[in-house]
Amino acid sequence: MAFKLVISEGKISHQVEVEAAESKKLIGLKIGDEFDASVVGLKGYTLKITGGSDKNGFPMKRDVNGPRRIRSLLSGGTGFKPKRDGQRRRKTIRGNTLSDDIVQINTSVAVKGEKSIDELLKSEE
Repeated sequence: MAFKLVISEGKISHQVEVEAAESKKLIGLKIGDEFDASVVGLKGYTLKITGGSDKNGFPMKRDVNGPRRIRSLLSGGTGFKPKRDGQRRRKTIRGNTLSDDIVQINTSVAVKGEKSIDELLKSEE
């Protein structure tokens, strides 16, 4: 399955569609892992995984190990924003490991390359 990769570079973000062949190289990575962005055509860049969501829109959470989906009692943070003090709610969240069920991966730039991301993405098209 193909991923949608969202790359944050400060206030600017870029979206890249990752084909099925390249997406197999990313499966098994966890939130917080860094990978070489030449897989998606960004030579010289290193990206850090900050989150994502699965095919049903459930967010990935760093605390949950593995690629599983669970219902957890949340009091704030990823997946739930309480409206008042002390509010808790049981929400479905996804684990911290990338799998075939993930459709969007959020990343940030850890190491910049020589060219800007705009230049690399335009030359790829």
